[in-house]
Amino acid sequence: MSTFNLEPGTSFQCLSIPIKVVKETAIDPSTGQQVLKCGFRVGGGIDQDFRQSPGFTDNGIYITEVHPDGPAYRAGLRVGDKILQCNGYDFTIVTHKKAVEYIKKGQVVNLLIARRGVT
Repeated sequence: MSTFNLEPGTSFQCLSIPIKVVKETAIDPSTGQQVLKCGFRVGGGIDQDFRQSPGFTDNGIYITEVHPDGPAYRAGLRVGDKILQCNGYDFTIVTHKKAVEYIKKGQVVNLLIARRGVT
């Protein structure tokens, strides 16, 4: 079963929520170098066992942490949101590593997310 209690491959309508996160510059404490921060962490991916992660119901990419008062928080991202797309790239069948690579690219992260209770 998936987030929406459907079998894989079943067609359904889903309201995707667009969220634009503009990264902020920060200093990496371990290197002292300037880096871009988006203010959230993700978990999941087709290479992960979702049964090991409480709250995950499939192999999608989920928001696991949103830093208070960071760019993602101000943009409206919430813990538990499922990323469907990032900057035009399909996140429904992506490895964790590839998802992180796509999120790290560029200054702006344009997401389409699905949120429980919003269908």
